[in-house]
Amino acid sequence: MSQNNIECKTKELLEPIITDLNYILYDVQYLKDGKDYYLRITIDKDTGISIEDCEKVNNAIDDVLDNADFIKDSYMLEVSSPGIERNLRKPWHFEKQIGNEINVKLYQGINKKKELTGILKEYDKDFLKLQIEDEILEIENKNIAAAKTVADLF
Repeated sequence: MSQNNIECKTKELLEPIITDLNYILYDVQYLKDGKDYYLRITIDKDTGISIEDCEKVNNAIDDVLDNADFIKDSYMLEVSSPGIERNLRKPWHFEKQIGNEINVKLYQGINKKKELTGILKEYDKDFLKLQIEDEILEIENKNIAAAKTVADLF
């Protein structure tokens, strides 16, 4: 089963459970780091996520994943919050950040830059528009290597 299929099946299996616990399933990632595989479940709620929240969700989903047994490799389950600077991977992640500052890393540079920070003005399935000072850049989504929110700590 491919990485994408594992992530989709995991989301389908766990989202109702996580929603019933009054959390949002923010993201699911299945990845290999070195020789180890990880299933990373990211949860959220309006008031923020505590370690107790992560433990509660972990306890609720661990047996469900074991019983479903669709992941062939041995893996480590991690449940966490999206953090202050959130990774933006899904369309709804970007849509929720319109009007906010984000950081985008690109596969191919624009104006000789492979990393841009600006205000997300628009997002659709093909492009996003990023305002950097007085300029608005249109960036193809397929050129985005990574994106995250920018925390305003001051």
